[in-house]
Amino acid sequence: MHFPKETLAFLEGIAAHNDKAWFEANRPLYEAGYVEAGKAFVAELGPRLREISPGVQFEPRVNGSIPRINRDIRFSKDKRPYKDHLDLWFWHGDRRSWELPGFWFRLTPARVMLGTGMHMFTREQLEHYRQSVIHPRSGKALLAAVAGVKAKGDYLIGEKTRKLMPRGYEADPERAEYLLHEGLTGWIELPAAAAFAPGFSDACVTHFANTWPIARWLIAEVAD
Repeated sequence: MHFPKETLAFLEGIAAHNDKAWFEANRPLYEAGYVEAGKAFVAELGPRLREISPGVQFEPRVNGSIPRINRDIRFSKDKRPYKDHLDLWFWHGDRRSWELPGFWFRLTPARVMLGTGMHMFTREQLEHYRQSVIHPRSGKALLAAVAGVKAKGDYLIGEKTRKLMPRGYEADPERAEYLLHEGLTGWIELPAAAAFAPGFSDACVTHFANTWPIARWLIAEVAD
C-alpha cells in the first residue's frame, strides 16, 4: 500500500497557498488526499504494528491517529491557518496523547520521517528518564536499545536538545550524552517519493520494527 497522488497534490497546494480560500476551494482534494488517505494508511498499519507491540493503540479518524489540519495560532507569530504536512500517531496507554511512547509518522512534500519514541518528556517523565540513564541496569539497557537500532540501518537518535549537563546528574561517559536529551526517538528520513511507491506500507512496518527498541525501553523505564 502507498499514498495516492492526491496526497502530494494537497500537501504541495496547502504549502503554496496556506489560506482559507484555497483550502475551501480544494476541500475535495483535502478529503481524498489527507483524510481518506490517512484513514486508510492507519487502518493498514495499525493491526500490523500490534504484531510488534500488542499494546499499541490507533484510531483511523481525524482527532484519533490523524491530528486535525488546523493549526493553533492563538499564541503564535506564525498565523498560517493550516499544517503543511500529514502526521499519523500510534500510541501506548489508556489515553490518546503525544506524552506517551508510540510510533510516529510525518509526510511533507519533500520528505517522510518515521520512527518510535517520545519527542518531549513531561517534567515528571524527564526525572524518571534521567534516573534511568544513570542507573546501571536501565542505563545499560538504553545503550543496548540504541545499539540495536543503529545496527539495523541509518537510523537517527533524536531529541538531544541540551548543551549543558543537568545539575546534579552524572553518568558513565558512554551514557552521559543521553542526559542532554529531553525526549528520545529513533527514526529515519526518506524522500517523499517513497510514500508514493508500491510497498511503502511494508517499508514503514520494517522501519517501525527496527526502531521499536527505543519505545520498548521508554515504556519499561519512563512512561507513566
